[in-house]
Amino acid sequence: MDREPEEQTAETVRQLRALATPEGAAALSRAGALLADGVDAVAALTRLRAEVGADLAGPAWGIARQRHKARSAFGADADRLLFTSDTLEQAGRPELAARRATRLLAGGADSVADLGCAAGTDTIALARAGARVLAVDVDPVARELTALNVEALGVADDVWVVAGDAVEMVAAARGGEVAGCGAAVLDPARRAGGRRQLDPDRWSPPWSTVVELLAKVPTSVVKVAPGLDHDRVPAGVEAEWVSVGGSIVEALLWGPAVSRTWRRATVVRDGVPHELVADTDPGPAPTGPVRGWLHEPDPAVIRSGLVSLAAADLTATLIDPTIAYLTSDARAESPWVSSYRVDEVLPFNLKKLKALLRERGVGRVVVKKRGSAIEPETLSRQLRTDASGTATVVVTRVAGAPTALICDVSD
Repeated sequence: MDREPEEQTAETVRQLRALATPEGAAALSRAGALLADGVDAVAALTRLRAEVGADLAGPAWGIARQRHKARSAFGADADRLLFTSDTLEQAGRPELAARRATRLLAGGADSVADLGCAAGTDTIALARAGARVLAVDVDPVARELTALNVEALGVADDVWVVAGDAVEMVAAARGGEVAGCGAAVLDPARRAGGRRQLDPDRWSPPWSTVVELLAKVPTSVVKVAPGLDHDRVPAGVEAEWVSVGGSIVEALLWGPAVSRTWRRATVVRDGVPHELVADTDPGPAPTGPVRGWLHEPDPAVIRSGLVSLAAADLTATLIDPTIAYLTSDARAESPWVSSYRVDEVLPFNLKKLKALLRERGVGRVVVKKRGSAIEPETLSRQLRTDASGTATVVVTRVAGAPTALICDVSD
């Protein structure tokens, strides 16, 4: 029979504290070495039990696995941090946390309430940026992780970890402050029972608390789901979408005291952020026929509703009023789009498409789609031959008609 959640929580806290001892550190080091050597889980746990004891073996192996996953984002810090699988998934990239902290504190705020601190990664970024941080969470495991992590990274003197309910604390906020702090960060939990909560009213804390915080504490930032309906964004609040490597990694709502524009798309390429902003809705881009180059806007540009600004920058037009593909006469050296040379345009027909690719000596294709029900992987297999050429096939709509664009054909 499963233990009660309270007992499970207490046991996790006990394990975390055990791992923070010198014996625990040694167990973590050994587990990390076994993982790095590629030892499978069963063999690794057998060795760990023999070497460090059964009490430390399982927890050390679990944390070592999370550290391994975190290393690509957190670098050397990963080997000093403690994560559970849930808190690692919630943790943002440290360079983006540092960017948020710098912007939040730019107006002079020196104390921040981190409402829902999870593993403390935002708390650490804020403290490193010079703030005194009140790290708040209802979950004892999150509080323990944060306390241990700020100690491990040397910022504990500027952090106070407390139990608290974000809903109650925001309800009690007065005079532009929450819990005595002049600024706030809120990252609502958007998963429950292993599933994403698409309805913001089902987040924890819910959407009503998000709106209340932005209204009561102007120097604030809230992480939200990238798919948030634009109509939910309160007046006077800047909405920003951030992408790294072509994928949206976070969406943010900036409180009125921090807002600088209406919408912002931030595209990080090679570690450098590029920002596209609009003070008001720029409206749709014009449409036109497919020309020599096809441009795929970055997801942050699309989600922020700023495709028309990218189009104007490139002297480009949409290929269809409902599809976020742009076209122009020239390749674009732009952070806002990825460009493909258009070699052929034809009405979508599988038989004719295969024949044309065979004629062009194309045997392997990357399939992209927008506005089509086709499955890219399935179509890619259907189009594969022994020919040596490669191409990108874009299946979409052009002026309302299902169309295939064959791009970047090479021998």
